Amino acid sequence: MKWIKITIETTTEATDMLSYLLNEKEVEGIEIEDKIPLSEEDKSAMFIDILPELPPDDGVAYISCYVEEDRDLDDLQTYIRQELDDMSTYMNVGSGKITLGETEDKDWINNWKDFFHPFRLEENIVIQPTWTEIFDAKEDDIIINIDPGTAFGTGSHETTKLCISNIKKYLKEDGSSEVLDAGCGSGILSIIAMKLGAKRVYGIDIDALAVQASVENLELNGISKDNFQIVKGDVIGDKEFAESVAKIGQYDIVVANILADVIIPLSGVIRPFMKEDAVFITSGIIDMKEEAVKEALIQNGFEIIDITHMGEWVSIVAK
Repeated sequence: MKWIKITIETTTEATDMLSYLLNEKEVEGIEIEDKIPLSEEDKSAMFIDILPELPPDDGVAYISCYVEEDRDLDDLQTYIRQELDDMSTYMNVGSGKITLGETEDKDWINNWKDFFHPFRLEENIVIQPTWTEIFDAKEDDIIINIDPGTAFGTGSHETTKLCISNIKKYLKEDGSSEVLDAGCGSGILSIIAMKLGAKRVYGIDIDALAVQASVENLELNGISKDNFQIVKGDVIGDKEFAESVAKIGQYDIVVANILADVIIPLSGVIRPFMKEDAVFITSGIIDMKEEAVKEALIQNGFEIIDITHMGEWVSIVAK
């Protein structure tokens, strides 16, 4: 099925009212494009290391919506023009230019799965997407079944590979390691830690969908509920939650594959979750922010013991 995309050139002042009026006509997927600078709250919710540089805000906005191809477009355009004309009596609505486009009805959330295939990670770890055919694995391979859903973490990104390599390096050989996965995403690091011999894992994420994905993936990989717990919460911004996590216990390894701008404040609150000889494995750090993360770790009483690079990404291990 094809959809018609309707785009209206207007002003930032008019977008709220115009969105409401479009909703009244039962259109789909309203989108607004403008040059309004992001607020600090917006930035903190985006989890992006390098934010795009926007041109100066000129007050122009583009509001788009989608309608089925058999919709009476003449009637809808007449409605939009009439409403813009009425709005223009009390606000600036801009040019009001209407543009029509066409798009196919696709499952955008799941289309990326066509490009995610089984692959070998290091010498004996195989990542097996749940929707693909069984990988031709070797007898001693560790198979990780994964369906990240909308959560971050397929194992293919350099940041995740760096974390996995360091988890493998710092897990205790006697199987006694307890691991805290801060920002667990799809749960892939928790799963691999358990498969490599960790005693138990405790995962935290601020995203409810990530928590759900982690739990489902751990169960999918045969990890007993007695050996893991995944919870939703924010140890940086929610002091009460952080204290509740610290009361549960301390860990031999804390791993955080997030972003530099999250790791920096995290380094100031993570100590209560760590045993005296614990290591803090961090990744998701773009190389240009390596020094800032190192400085934050040192200021918060950590000793940096290992730094590894892959492409433009960095993993820093501290104790």
